[in-house]
Amino acid sequence: MKEKSAELAIVSNRTFEASTAVNLHHYDISSALQTTLEFKELISIFCNKIQATIPHNGIEYSNDEFDLEFKRGVMARHSCSYALKVEEQQLGELKLTRTNRFSKDELKMLESLLCCLIYPLRNATLFQNALKMAFTDTLTKANNRSSFNDSLFREMNRANRNNEHLSLIFVDVDHFKHINDNYGHGCGDLALSSLVSWLKDTVRASDAVFRFGGEEFVILLGDTDIDGAMLIAERIRADVESHTLAYGMDVISLTVSLGVATLKGNDTADSLITRADAAMYQAKKHGRNRVEAMV
Repeated sequence: MKEKSAELAIVSNRTFEASTAVNLHHYDISSALQTTLEFKELISIFCNKIQATIPHNGIEYSNDEFDLEFKRGVMARHSCSYALKVEEQQLGELKLTRTNRFSKDELKMLESLLCCLIYPLRNATLFQNALKMAFTDTLTKANNRSSFNDSLFREMNRANRNNEHLSLIFVDVDHFKHINDNYGHGCGDLALSSLVSWLKDTVRASDAVFRFGGEEFVILLGDTDIDGAMLIAERIRADVESHTLAYGMDVISLTVSLGVATLKGNDTADSLITRADAAMYQAKKHGRNRVEAMV
């Protein structure tokens, strides 16, 4: 049987300090939670610390802002859930489960102990938001070049370690200078931000879209061979062509040229990028609004 969901809101440092002063156990938890700014680690530390006081078999933590879901242990019949927030800032939802019902005294103690978790979660939220901003292109909201460099290095290591495929798709807006020259840079900015929105809607949830520079974008496809990457690239090409962009009284059509390359055994990051970029320029040379591959 599920206990009624509760909402915990800590509105002042004084409330927090008063709660943590209940006993030394609170100080122990608070101290341990100061060691990380990662959501999963915070939840794990907190639940480990309260296990002796409030035994539980499984935990779930979700945070919609960061598209995060974390589960540990075995989900059981009885549960208690808390939507965590400080002031108006949402910090996610925590659920504890076990085979027998939580007593009123345990729930009261848990609500007191949760006070220790609120501010570390807020600090983690601020930190993760700062990281997101540092790796996001401000105009298009795509991941930026720095994010791409980090992600490509990480995914190449993973692909080589697990003997998996890895592919890149380079995307370049056709005749973009014409758009800027004839309609102005405001229209050009709208075209780029709209393109990124279309790309994100077209690719798989596991694929990442990056702004490589100017009107050039790159999509990183994990565990995808050349045939799969070509299918995705053609789907992107057709989807972009099917859209129109309204700017003032003008209706503008966009097309893109795409280049595809897949990781080979002797590839470096630079050589993989060079092949995908060369394939994209080959598509432009052969008439634009098409997909080319460089193997």
